[in-house]
Amino acid sequence: MDQEKIGKMIKNLRVKNHLTQQEFATKYGVTYQAVSKWENGKNIPDILVLKEISKDYQIPLEDFLEAKENGITPRKESKKSKGKKYKILLFLCVLGILGYFLVKAWIPEDFVMKPISSSCDNFEVFGSIAYNSKKSDIYISNISYCGKRLNQNKYQKMKCTLYEVDGEIKKEISSYNYQEKDLITLEVFLKKVSFHIDDYSKTCKTYSKNSLNLEIEAIDPDGETTFYKIPLTLEECNH
Repeated sequence: MDQEKIGKMIKNLRVKNHLTQQEFATKYGVTYQAVSKWENGKNIPDILVLKEISKDYQIPLEDFLEAKENGITPRKESKKSKGKKYKILLFLCVLGILGYFLVKAWIPEDFVMKPISSSCDNFEVFGSIAYNSKKSDIYISNISYCGKRLNQNKYQKMKCTLYEVDGEIKKEISSYNYQEKDLITLEVFLKKVSFHIDDYSKTCKTYSKNSLNLEIEAIDPDGETTFYKIPLTLEECNH
């Protein structure tokens, strides 16, 4: 998934509909800073927000997931280009059945989305998995600490790992690392964490309901390590 192209698509939509970043942000329940990050290619909306945007502006969700800019800014066709288009269509007709099946195989199926959430009382996680019969993509961009006592400790190194458990096997899917001069709190670190895994598995059914987990490793300036484990809940996939 190309974040920069998705950002350009969102900006084109917003400008085309004469909306400010604040107005667009209010429409989808986010901050204008979030919209700015989307448009600059630094982050992308949660898949559920993308679904709302695609529905509101009648854009196929696949155009966002595959970053097809022509999904929102169609060019006005000249007579010459139309003529070329008719020739191409005629050529496809001549190909007959073979061409038909090639085109059918190219067209992606509609994506189905299932939410991913936290089953841990101390953390809130909002994400989703988008899938069809051929592939599945994981999106997690909102993680926050909601425990009774907010941890204000500052850490020198932090790592958040998304992994899958299959029996006794623990498989890392992706991770986000923080290792800089400035110390950081857990709250600030979580705002930086996001996961966008494209084509992780060919079929969604390979996931079990509670197979996905997040683990946070935090190391303070004295070298003491604190671990946080966040089990995730995923609805059963249809296929």
